[in-house]
Amino acid sequence: MTALSFVRDLAIVLLAIESLVIGIVLIILILEVRSLARLLRDEIKPILNSADETVRTVRGTTTFVSENLVTPVVRLSSFATGVAQALRILTRRGGS
Repeated sequence: MTALSFVRDLAIVLLAIESLVIGIVLIILILEVRSLARLLRDEIKPILNSADETVRTVRGTTTFVSENLVTPVVRLSSFATGVAQALRILTRRGGS
């Protein structure tokens, strides 16, 4: 057996071991990706659903506050400003 054939055989064995290691690592990687997909489905999706429900509640609350508080206050303020302006105009004409 020559040194060249020994190096060749050693290289073949090392490449075979490397292929086995890469295969095992690839299988582990596939299992981890599957675990991550399960995590996303089982734990992240309920969190997103909860956030969506919160956003809907906030949207409903802001609509309610806008319709029942802000709009009447704006109307009252507009009316009061109009009355004040009308009184200013009437008092100027009477005083001139």
